[in-house]
Amino acid sequence: MKFIESIKNVWKIEELRNRIIVTLSLLLVYRFGAQVVLPGIDASQLGGLAEKTDGGLLGLLNAFTGGAFANASVFALGIMPYISASIVVQLMGIAIPYLQKLQKEGASGQKKINQITRWLTIAICLLQAPGYLASLPALGIPQSAFLLGTGPLFYFSSVTILVTGCIFAMWLGEKITDKGIGNGISLLIMVGIIATLPQAFLQNAATRLEGGGNGGLMMVLIEFVIWFVIILASILLVMGVRKIAVQYARRTATGGYEKSAMAGSRQYIPLKLNASGVMPIIFAQAIMFVPSLIGGSSFLKETTAGAWMQTNYSDMFGFWYNLTFALLIIVFTYFYTAITVPTNKMADDLKRSGGFIPGIRPGSETSEYLDKIMSQITLPGSIFLALIAVFPAFIVKLMGVQQGWALFFGGTSLLIMVGVAIDTMQQINSYLLNRHYDGLMKTGKNRKAVA
Repeated sequence: MKFIESIKNVWKIEELRNRIIVTLSLLLVYRFGAQVVLPGIDASQLGGLAEKTDGGLLGLLNAFTGGAFANASVFALGIMPYISASIVVQLMGIAIPYLQKLQKEGASGQKKINQITRWLTIAICLLQAPGYLASLPALGIPQSAFLLGTGPLFYFSSVTILVTGCIFAMWLGEKITDKGIGNGISLLIMVGIIATLPQAFLQNAATRLEGGGNGGLMMVLIEFVIWFVIILASILLVMGVRKIAVQYARRTATGGYEKSAMAGSRQYIPLKLNASGVMPIIFAQAIMFVPSLIGGSSFLKETTAGAWMQTNYSDMFGFWYNLTFALLIIVFTYFYTAITVPTNKMADDLKRSGGFIPGIRPGSETSEYLDKIMSQITLPGSIFLALIAVFPAFIVKLMGVQQGWALFFGGTSLLIMVGVAIDTMQQINSYLLNRHYDGLMKTGKNRKAVA
């Protein structure tokens, strides 16, 4: 049992053991905060809010906050305002020279960018918190649940607490990155998603097992097998790379470079099949709110087109919603890959380090070649990403799976869980390999333990 032995080796490394304990402790604090209801709200009257957020877009938002959204918790906004701020700053870096300058200044520039992101997070929270509080009555919380009413005092105190909760969650994520095993913000999102998984599965299983016409235990097993296959497909998407062979010239004793293929060291540039991660899904998900809002506007509300847009784009498991969603994901995958994979910089760095792609001239030709390869692999990657994103709609329509459980069959939730889990394993794997232990992953280079 090599994997069990590797787990035991984890606890033999004091630094790694302490980092894991710190990570688990901070994650426990985050999960505890997700259960603390806002002051002035009766926790026993939140059943209507829980029902409204059981599926659909609100169910997805509730999953990202680990159930805090449905609990009217102090962490109801979750870490998503920080994610939104990070995306905005990253996109602004394309057009604003000051941010471009900061990006080139290394650690000091990144520190300033992080500070800008934090201030923008507070601004987004100040916009989202009042909107969340104002929507609570419409989401199923009766007026009797507001023990102190919904006056200015309630809004002021609740907005302050919600903003503070988001900033505290952001601080927890940064501490996990610094003192824990890394990927703090991603781990908070993943733990929040996983927290809602058991309840969603049990609710769906209970529906299947009750009565005789819902498929019974066999359908539960079939769904579980399909879910496992989708996880494997997501792992392939996250791990898939195209290796571009690179030849590095070897420096000779006379100070020159010897570009012989036999003398130089041969390496690879790994170009990821899905270089944009889950960002295209997040962008597309944000855009998908627009058609229903337009259809419900005062200009189109009474028209046939407006009614059609409201009907078809309010159902995230409908045909037109998912067709548009898939096309937007493909478009945003190309867009985000173009701005996050700097082929020009890769070609310049390769040239400065004395490397070259066999058969391709260094400089602009290398940049064009890398850009061509990225375009070729992005197409299948974007289509694969779109299929995984819309798969929950297929599983709902074809197999009658409950919406809450269907969200884990694809889309952002599944890809975040898979991506963060792989990154975390790689972090732990690097600690083990550096201490001369066998790694957790088969792809790692195994080393024998030394005395």
